[in-house]
This record gives sequence, C-alpha cells and structure tokens, in this order.
Amino acid sequence: MEHFIVSARKYRPKNFEDVVGQQAITNTLENAIKNNHLAQALLFTGPRGVGKTSCARILAKRINQEDITSDSEDFAFNIFELDAASNNSVDDIRNLTDQVRIPPQTGKYKVYIIDEVHMLSQAAFNAFLKTLEEPPAHAIFILATTEKHKIIPTILSRCQIFDFKRITVLDAKNYLQTICEKENIVADDDALHIIAQKADGAMRDALSIFDRVVSFSGNNLTREAVTQNLNVLDYDSYFEMTDLLLANQIPEVLNYFNSILSKGFEAHHFINGLASHFRDLLVAKDKTTINLLEVGDNAKKKYLEQATKATISFLLKAIDKANECDLNYRTSKNQRLLVELSLMQIASITFDGEKKKAINYIIPATFFTSFSPITKSQSAPKLNTEDSVVVEKIEKIQKVSLENKKTPTLKNVKRRSSSLTLKSVHQKKEEKEKKVEENYNGYPEESFSESDLQEVWSKYQKKMEKKGERNIASILAANTPTLLQKNVIQFEAPNNLMQDQLQQKKPKILTFLREKLNNYAIEIELVVNEISEKKFVYTNIEKYQKLKEKNPLIEELKNRFQLDIT
Repeated sequence: MEHFIVSARKYRPKNFEDVVGQQAITNTLENAIKNNHLAQALLFTGPRGVGKTSCARILAKRINQEDITSDSEDFAFNIFELDAASNNSVDDIRNLTDQVRIPPQTGKYKVYIIDEVHMLSQAAFNAFLKTLEEPPAHAIFILATTEKHKIIPTILSRCQIFDFKRITVLDAKNYLQTICEKENIVADDDALHIIAQKADGAMRDALSIFDRVVSFSGNNLTREAVTQNLNVLDYDSYFEMTDLLLANQIPEVLNYFNSILSKGFEAHHFINGLASHFRDLLVAKDKTTINLLEVGDNAKKKYLEQATKATISFLLKAIDKANECDLNYRTSKNQRLLVELSLMQIASITFDGEKKKAINYIIPATFFTSFSPITKSQSAPKLNTEDSVVVEKIEKIQKVSLENKKTPTLKNVKRRSSSLTLKSVHQKKEEKEKKVEENYNGYPEESFSESDLQEVWSKYQKKMEKKGERNIASILAANTPTLLQKNVIQFEAPNNLMQDQLQQKKPKILTFLREKLNNYAIEIELVVNEISEKKFVYTNIEKYQKLKEKNPLIEELKNRFQLDIT
C-alpha cells in the first residue's frame, strides 16, 4: 500500500510563483533579493494557513541560490527552524545567539526561521533584542506569527513587517481546480466554491477539507456530496425557503424549517445562513454589486433569477428581522420559537389578506370575511352553529349602531408629533394658531339655551376631573360660558396661560359640546378677562369658607382654639 501524503504537504509551494493569493508580498521579496535590498530581520504575520512559513522557506532557499547555477543544492544546513511554542525560554534563545556567530560553510547566508514567535516569554524577547538589532552580516531572521499584537514593540521596531491577507474564495477555488486536474478528479464548480468558503481564507484548511471530501466521494466531487460531508446547508435549501417566504405560505415555511432541524442542523446556523442569503439577493439586484457574490456560476444564475422576485424593501426588512433573531438567539429560553416567529414575520412582510388565498394560511380567510357585510352579488360562507350565533349577534350590534345618529369625524387631523425635536415644537406652535378644519355640511344644528350649555359644560368639567386632568377641570370651573350669538360660545379665561391650555383642548371640547347639544355649527371664542383672574385667586377668608362647606367641624376647631384668619 502506497503511503498517502496529504495535499497540504504534497502541494506546498516550492517557489514564489506557486504561493496563492499573496502576489504583492512575493513580488516584494523577489525584487528585494534581486536588488540585494533584503532586511536582516523580517516578520511575517497573518491568519493561519495563508503561506507564511512556506514563503519563509522559499526565501531562505532563494537567497543562497543567487550565486549558484545548480538547483540540486537546497542549502538545508543553512536553514534553521525553531518552534517558539516549545522553545520559548531564555536558554533556548541563548543557544540560538551562540550559533548565529558561526558563519555558514556553504552559501552566503544562514537563515533562522522562528515560527509562532509570539509564544516567547518576556525574558526570551529581551535576550533576543540585541542579536536581532545587530546580527552578523551572514544571518537573516524570519519571524512568523498569527498574533502580532502579542509581540513587544521593541521587537516590532527592529523588523520589516509583511502582513499576509486571507486568501479569497476565488483564488482558493482556482487552486483547488488545478489540483483536481493534476489528480484526475472531476469536481463541480459549486462544490469547490463550498470548500473554499468553508476554509474561511486559509489555504491549508481548504486542502484538508478537499482531502476529506475526496475520501468520502471518490474522484467525482458533486455539490450534494460536499454539503452532505461538510454538514452545511445547500444553496437550494435557502432558495426554496425564500420562495415560501415570498409566497406568504406560513404553514409550509414552518414544516420546511422543521425538516431542516430534523437533518441535524442548528437553528442559529440556519438563520445566519438565511440572512447571508438575503444579503446575496440584495447584492444581485444591481449590476454594479453583482461581483460581490462569491458563488459558482450555476448558483449565480439562481441568485439573479430569485432577485427579480424579491423587492429591495422586502430584502432590507428580512435582513433586519433575521439579524434581530441572531442577536437575541443566545439569550432566548425558547430558541426554536424565536426563529419560527422571525420566519413568520418575514413571511408576513408582503402579506395582503384580501389578495391571498385562504388555503395558504393557518387561519382561513373565511373566518374574517364572515364578519364583513355581504352584498347581493356575494354568497354567504357556510358556518357551523357556534359561528352562526356569533355572526347574528354581531349583525344586531351593527344594525343598532347604524340606527343611532352618525358621529362626525374631523378631517385633516394630523398625527401627534414627537416632542423631542425642534420641528415638532414649531409644528405645535402652528397647530395652536390654526383652526381645526371641519366640514359638517348636512349635520344637525338644533337650537339650545344657555342653561343647556352650562349643564353640558359642567358635565365635561366633571369628566376631566374623573380622568385626572384636574388642571383643565379647574380652568373650566373658573368661569361660566355664555351664549354670545346663535351658535357662538364665549368663555373668559382668567389669564393667557390658561387660554393657551384651553386652546389645545378646544377640539375635544367642541366635539363633546356638538354631540351632546346635537349642534355641529357650534364655535368657541376664548378671551382673557383680568377681573376673572382676580376672582379666580381666592382670599384666605374665601378659602376658609370653602373648607367649612366641605367639613363643618372646621368651625368648631376654630372656636375651640380661638383661632383668627388673617
């Protein structure tokens, strides 16, 4: 049996041209070698599996090959690799600095590659400082790390830093395609895309996943085999779920979500994937952003097709709902219910109850239409005995309400604005000055006497007291309204402040008076009377008289203790 070599080792880059996705760094190193402009301390930093150690080995080999015509010599004796994770003490660094002084026997340079350099202890870093700052002419240090922030600044200042980036999905997919051609493996474009996405920017991870999938499915990689082996949801799952959401088919949405859970997928993973799917659909809506889709050609066609069905408004609201569900998932006690509620809310974004068929909904539409008035052209829906009794009661209530006098409604009444903005302050000021626009043509205008007016006015004043609006109630009780003309009522407010407060309540007062007096031509004039203001401010004697009316024992208390009122 032939020994198997994993792809990450078998296809490790042997020169700078083979390094994937780091062209800027490889070109810089290539030019530095050619121009003899290479620093003596280099720091390679970046995520795992992006080629830091591979570039360090290629660089170590290349700098000694410049003056040698033969490629057979690999200068292995000139390259020293040190794993700082297991050799992180001061003694290890001292042994290294002792070796640095010895010049190479062959070649021009001795190269020291220190991997995971951030694992060195503080004392080891300090022991390494002097050697790193002033190394011998024949020594070059290449430090590699995934966590640059853990390296002390004095080390960073002595190194030339190269930041390795994550490998894009497209670059990883193209490299996997090249390996498939070398290994005579037939692979779907979408299958390689899924592997590249699962690797999350690390080429080593992509090759490890590739080996695993090949072991599972052989020399024919399909999208179905990859999704099954990697336990990831297929694109088709999100496409089908989105179609159900756009069609407002809530029962089918819940059943499909249940089938996804039964396959072993987590609800949190599903809702995250659905949010990403909505994002991809939003990206596919515009030609300028379609390049942001990191999917295969077949999947891209599906995204373009489904993007035409969904509106931008729906996608934005759906992303917001899915993101809100994602944020609340960890703290929710019933996580499945949270996801189901979010799915139902998304399915209801484009819902129009009058246009959809009842068969698609948990609650049939006939339940609601049975309570609406039935015209001659319509046929009444069939109801059971309990529903028919309810319908008869509702029809009686509607009939009684129609026989009562019609209550008018105010037109052009604006919504209540927020009091937290400057615009709302100006709006309220304008609304105070404007009269309420009304149209009561054809409504009753019964005549009424001044006593009728005062009786209704008193009722409204008591109504305000019961509601807890005592300030308005006291202003209404400060004076009595007078019938100035046929339908014009005049009320004298004690001061300007009270006049402004009454002006705000004027529409509600008018509505109450018009309904009770059955006269919709009534108008109110608010004026300020200074005499009324003086009358409104009680003297101490008047206050005493009021208290005595409420509690006669006040008089006995005054006489017993021989009190005076000043």
